[in-house]
Amino acid sequence: MAVMRNVLAYFLLFTMIALTSMVAQDKKAPTKLVFAAKNGNVTYDHTAHTKREKNECKTCHPAQWPQDAKAPLNWKAAMHKTAETAKTSCGSCHHAGGAAFETKGNCTTKCHIKAVEKKG
Repeated sequence: MAVMRNVLAYFLLFTMIALTSMVAQDKKAPTKLVFAAKNGNVTYDHTAHTKREKNECKTCHPAQWPQDAKAPLNWKAAMHKTAETAKTSCGSCHHAGGAAFETKGNCTTKCHIKAVEKKG
């Protein structure tokens, strides 16, 4: 009887794990995320980053970022150099010699884009 109870318990445990995994897999990733910044909002193209990493979510999640679009960015002013040096946050790829362009010199051309004001 104890063996049957253990088999049933393990079956239920594995079923719950499998269902949780399936539900987590069904969540659709955002295509773009916009982070507000005083010197121009940063639009993060999640689709482009995912494609570059060949859909390997573990490259960034949860090592660099929580897998939740509503989680705080935890990026503060003047953190660029610190993050690049420590290879954390955006700086994990965006640093001199990294997998992507370094942030230095690319502030307003690639990251912080101010909205164009309409005249008239």
